[in-house]
Amino acid sequence: MRKQKTKVFLDTSALIAGIASSRGAARAVLQLAEIGLIEVIVSRQVIVEADRNIEEKLPEMLNEYREFIKLLAPVLIDDPRQKDVERFLTVINSDDAPILASAVNSGADFLITWDRKHFIGKNIRTHSNLKIVTPEEFLKHFREYIE
Repeated sequence: MRKQKTKVFLDTSALIAGIASSRGAARAVLQLAEIGLIEVIVSRQVIVEADRNIEEKLPEMLNEYREFIKLLAPVLIDDPRQKDVERFLTVINSDDAPILASAVNSGADFLITWDRKHFIGKNIRTHSNLKIVTPEEFLKHFREYIE
């Protein structure tokens, strides 16, 4: 019996880290997606933020980023409705609530982020099975999953 692909929602920090680095945990996550072992999900907000940040901070990588997104072909979901965002305003700041709402709404198994200040170690209650992890923590979970 074949296991269902693990679904991961990438926030902007994890997506940019994976693209900007030639190695490291975030890059390894993208490589797992490239070879079809996991399903990557992003919201429109993540794509727009990543595009804007790369254009401002790493302009030499902008075309490479856009081509990579086309090749990776992540599942692109609409940004959440305001009522979905409001559900999470009591557990996370207003800037990150749309990302959390998108990740929960997407049905992802994991939200992968480098945002330690707002997401990691905060024991955020989403009332879902979503696990919030760094790229490195995700790779540990993935190794256990395939064993």
